[in-house]
Amino acid sequence: MCGRYASSRSDAQLVEDYAVDVVVGPEVGPSWNVAPTQQVRAVVEREPRDDEGGGGDGADGPEGAQRQLRTLRWGLVPSWAKDPGVGSRMINARVETVTEKPAYRRAAARRRCLLPADGYFEWDRRPAPDGSGKEIKVPHFLHAADSGPLTFAGLYELWRDPSAPEGTDPWLWTVTVITTQAHDEAGRIHDRSPVVLPADFHGDWLDPSLTDLDLVRQVLDAVPPPVLATHEVGRAVGSPRVNGPQLVLPLPELERREELGG
Repeated sequence: MCGRYASSRSDAQLVEDYAVDVVVGPEVGPSWNVAPTQQVRAVVEREPRDDEGGGGDGADGPEGAQRQLRTLRWGLVPSWAKDPGVGSRMINARVETVTEKPAYRRAAARRRCLLPADGYFEWDRRPAPDGSGKEIKVPHFLHAADSGPLTFAGLYELWRDPSAPEGTDPWLWTVTVITTQAHDEAGRIHDRSPVVLPADFHGDWLDPSLTDLDLVRQVLDAVPPPVLATHEVGRAVGSPRVNGPQLVLPLPELERREELGG
């Protein structure tokens, strides 16, 4: 699964990197410890609507579609859900079944998005150093081998809150990260990893005219495995209340800085 990731690029950089036409909502700000249910920036392609809060079934056509940078909550809430709390259990969608399961199928056909990232965290288990026979969880940061940014394939949904006060925006925008079988360094740490989209896949993935699930499956099947590198990091990343660029530092460098008081 992908349960934590880092995303530190500014809106200005994301607009440039993803050829964004419109920025919707205030900047979220950088985070080196993005956790489920938190607000994240995502790139979507939609037709502009009079009600920018959302609405409708998202069946946007190619004419007039604009690429938007939007804020969504991590943890997908299907449009038919009775309670938004279900989103905390739907932070990931398996690529093998994403075009088949009712919770994701409609979004796979009509509401696909890009999630900018610097990399993501996974934990492995190893014997505790005290010889107690217990196991400890050790965090690792996985990132592009060339240290460049990553782009995760995502799906988003719009859920209407029936209890929203009149005159307020009733639409909750939520997102999930698609995961696949891990390869390379990722597979050594954990058996699942996010689907990482190369730049030449961004347009096809966002294309609002692509609504045939068989064709969506073809795009997913064609995505090559990413070339990732990994390093062990400090355990502080385990708390979603902790943030900062120190969380992605290799453990030896982090310990050296801590020894120097910096």
